Amino acid sequence: MFHLFSRFSRVVQARLHGWRLPLAVLVFVFLTSWPAMALVEPADSDLAAPGNYWWYFVVTAATVGYGDFFPVSAAGHVVGAYVIIGGIVTLTLLFTRLADYLQSVRSRRLKGVGELELTDHLVVLGYFPGRTERMLAELAAEGRTRVALCAWEDVPEDPVPDRTEVSFVRGDLSHADVMTRANVAAARSVVIDGRDDNETLAIAVAVHHAAPGVHKVAALRDLDRRDNLRYVDPRIACVQWHMPFLITEEALDPGLTEVYGDLMSSHGHGNTYSLRLPAGHPFATFGDCQVRFGEAFGATVLALRGPDGLTVSPGWATPVPEGTTLYYVGRARIQPRELLAAR
Repeated sequence: MFHLFSRFSRVVQARLHGWRLPLAVLVFVFLTSWPAMALVEPADSDLAAPGNYWWYFVVTAATVGYGDFFPVSAAGHVVGAYVIIGGIVTLTLLFTRLADYLQSVRSRRLKGVGELELTDHLVVLGYFPGRTERMLAELAAEGRTRVALCAWEDVPEDPVPDRTEVSFVRGDLSHADVMTRANVAAARSVVIDGRDDNETLAIAVAVHHAAPGVHKVAALRDLDRRDNLRYVDPRIACVQWHMPFLITEEALDPGLTEVYGDLMSSHGHGNTYSLRLPAGHPFATFGDCQVRFGEAFGATVLALRGPDGLTVSPGWATPVPEGTTLYYVGRARIQPRELLAAR
């Protein structure tokens, strides 16, 4: 019987692969051990009865052995040992296949060849060592966003395997296959970070073809190429390549680059100014300043510089003694005398 089992194992292993092999071994041991047990056990034994043997086989093959059914003959003990060995072989094959499967899944994930099942995520198309890691840290800083990092084929494995919130896709970034595997169509925002502006344009075409409505952020070395990108999508946000922090902010909160651009433009809807609070000003707290600036001048105070240095968006209860400098956004510069007259 053991010789037969050995030969069967070799034949089956040569012909069957994957999860079918442990199943085939288990079925073979069951079908050969049952009639053998019926032959060697006494006629009055209930062990080989159809309603009992399957239970005996399961607990014996699993090496649990409850002892409610057991062979009494010497030959029955041999058959029982055969069932135990068959169960051990089956479990060994099963766990081996499971380990192989998990290793295969991990390998596919590391090599970026799988298809991601993400929605409402951020996609980063392009990888630059150091720079991209900093961008990924900012994109995932709030802990609520999944990121799909897509890199060219010269990046052999996931460069950030320890970041569980980042999934990896590898391939031609201007090809539809990468767009599909990264599930760009279901993304919230896409960051296009090509190796040069021509490549960024090519990737933008692929992204727009895969997801016309997705928010796109393009990193450009030469911002004069914005018009070329906007032939692809007039709503695309173009950001200077050497400002990665602004790229990530635009990806997380669409429209911020337009706000920054307006603030920095002399032709915008508001400019940034500073004002040093004069002696005798009526404000006790930053909140008082914010209310007065808004009501009297339509301005918004962004920050202050006091004895402890610069504070952006301080609490409204923050004291503002004489000499505190306020930084605000307004349509025109406010003179100290206008501030005193407005109380």
